[in-house]
Amino acid sequence: MIQKILDALSDPTRREILKLLKRGEKSAGEISEHFDVSAPAISRHLSLLRDAEMVSARREGKNVYYSLSLNFIDEMKLWLNGFAE
Repeated sequence: MIQKILDALSDPTRREILKLLKRGEKSAGEISEHFDVSAPAISRHLSLLRDAEMVSARREGKNVYYSLSLNFIDEMKLWLNGFAE
């Protein structure tokens, strides 16, 4: 899982998406409005973030809403603490 998290964090667009979601839940459309890339590209970024368990998604009608999942931070802390020993 650490590799997926590191891969997700390696992209500036994905890091910016995480910053947006830090402020609260947003729909895929609301997230797309903040970027000058196509909606399918944002969808791919969101898919990678979900795969790394960094965001969660819920469907409401035709919309998908994304929120930040902070569990990955604990996993990163454990991994990084392994270097301090």
